[in-house]
Amino acid sequence: MPEPAIIVESLGKQYHIGLKESRQDTLLKSAGSWLVSPLTNFRQLRRLSRVDSDDAEDIIWALRHVSFTIDSGQVVGIIGRNGAGKSTLLKVLSRITPPSEGRVILNGRVSSLLEVGTGFHPELTGRENVYLNGTILGMRKTEVDRKFDEIVAFAEVEKFIDTPVKRYSSGMRVRLAFAVSAHLESEILLVDEVLAVGDAAFQEKCLRTMDGVARGGRTVLLVSHNMQVIQRLCDRAILIQGGQVVDDGDPAGVVETYLQDYTRDPLPEPVTFNDQLRMKGISFMQDGYVVSELADFGKPLEICLRYDVLEPIRNLLLGFDIFSSDGTHIYRTYDMLAEGLDYREPGAYESIYELPGGAFQAGAYYMELVIGVHRHGWLTRGDIRLKLDFGGPRAYDVWFPGIMGPLGAWQVHRPTVYEAKQ
Repeated sequence: MPEPAIIVESLGKQYHIGLKESRQDTLLKSAGSWLVSPLTNFRQLRRLSRVDSDDAEDIIWALRHVSFTIDSGQVVGIIGRNGAGKSTLLKVLSRITPPSEGRVILNGRVSSLLEVGTGFHPELTGRENVYLNGTILGMRKTEVDRKFDEIVAFAEVEKFIDTPVKRYSSGMRVRLAFAVSAHLESEILLVDEVLAVGDAAFQEKCLRTMDGVARGGRTVLLVSHNMQVIQRLCDRAILIQGGQVVDDGDPAGVVETYLQDYTRDPLPEPVTFNDQLRMKGISFMQDGYVVSELADFGKPLEICLRYDVLEPIRNLLLGFDIFSSDGTHIYRTYDMLAEGLDYREPGAYESIYELPGGAFQAGAYYMELVIGVHRHGWLTRGDIRLKLDFGGPRAYDVWFPGIMGPLGAWQVHRPTVYEAKQ
């Protein structure tokens, strides 16, 4: 039997975090602190080169006791919440950062796309960066020559291929970066959220390319928050929570386990995002009453978001995603549809979204809070998830297939004798 492409055994990655410095309130204490600071600094430097105990105050385990094996030709999705350790895992596999414990065995050349334009030199042209990346991946010049035209055509940067990359837009950089990683002949491809960047046409092109990569027998490890992409491309999924593997198997089952990790008590205390916005409460309202999980699918539902703007924000995107129980992304909405993208001054706000009755079928759905600043980045996305079950009595025992409920209104009437003759 062929040897596995990736073997991960008891992998752990530990980081040292900064602690709050103690302040000295007297001249004598300050002098004593200055005298012992060289010894303190020396001890801190020594600690950076060793693994510390679990209860050390200034360490955090991004990964712990992670073990799995991936066979050659498998396409495996890595899913989990923000901060679960997914990107750290790919960085260890890419040899960007060493593990603190355990080991990784890679049987084949590795190509990785972890961030937009990773490995690109801004002063070099697109052409020069293609050859530079190929060389870093261990390719011969003849190999890059053979793939060069395909890479440029895929990235749609023919007119700018001899322009320094620093003058590329973010979309141009990600297209070229993905094209290089997908077309160069490495046996293992590591991809982190690249399909979340770019327009819809480019994302669909990426999906088709990833399909071709998978059929070509290459091993792919894909990190994504898009559950539809995971189920479309992958024949296996691994769920990571708190730096540990908690589920591994068929993508549909792993996605279901992932979605079950929702916030049962939404925001028991306010949560502050980047010192810009503090979310104070999320509630579901129906008929003037708060509903916990079970709502009547036939009645309108209000989703209330209460928050404080802590500093003036322009271009705020505040809303949520709605997912079905199998991970299908139904839609996203923002309150900018009512408020626009103008400045929001500091103060208390309440944004209320009304979902019309009959919009969804009976069953379980998940809402994920999404907050960001347009063209600047996300404050939170997928970190807070709530579950909502649509149920309630039916007036008739008829099932309406589909994701959405039967929206719209019918009218039925009997024509008069005169109308029937027309």
